[in-house]
Amino acid sequence: MLSYMFGMLVHPRQQWQQIGSLSEKGLRRQIPYVIVLALLPAMAWFYGTTQVGWSVGGGEPVRITSQSALSLVGAFYLAMVLGVIAIGYFIHWMAKTYGAETYPMKGMVIAGFTATPIFIAGLAGFYPVLWLDILIATLAVAYAVYLLYSGIPIVMGLSEERGFLFASAIVTVSLVMAVVVMVGTVLFWSFVSAPVFH
Repeated sequence: MLSYMFGMLVHPRQQWQQIGSLSEKGLRRQIPYVIVLALLPAMAWFYGTTQVGWSVGGGEPVRITSQSALSLVGAFYLAMVLGVIAIGYFIHWMAKTYGAETYPMKGMVIAGFTATPIFIAGLAGFYPVLWLDILIATLAVAYAVYLLYSGIPIVMGLSEERGFLFASAIVTVSLVMAVVVMVGTVLFWSFVSAPVFH
């Protein structure tokens, strides 16, 4: 698993070719990758929001209670995993439109490996500083988009032109998913479990 993570960050095209050559059974073995990697930002933000805290305008650090953070982090983790599954399903669903042969597991593996920099950037949650976290998240999302544009043609066996259009459609779906997650967050905080500060 660490070799895939390192490969995605250092030499993504070679890593995508290796992933593209895997059989369906080999791709199924990659599912724990997302399940484990999504734990990194969840644990980091739990620690950062309960132990370190953040300050606005240089005031006293604000923290969330451990009980409150546990339910929020659980929902955060679930949202990340379900987001990867949903985007993976859309990759599979749209593949026929672009002339690619696929199966659901291939789409989910592409989505999971594309999210690698986002999961790793989530480690910034250990020390929640707003401007730094926004900068790291922006860089991670930009690199994830690069991974998607470089990986879709390779893994799906498409030309660069079709791969570009396919990846653009997936970026659009991802933006819609981000809005859904934001709305879900507001609803979760309003009706299920609002953060409790101390």
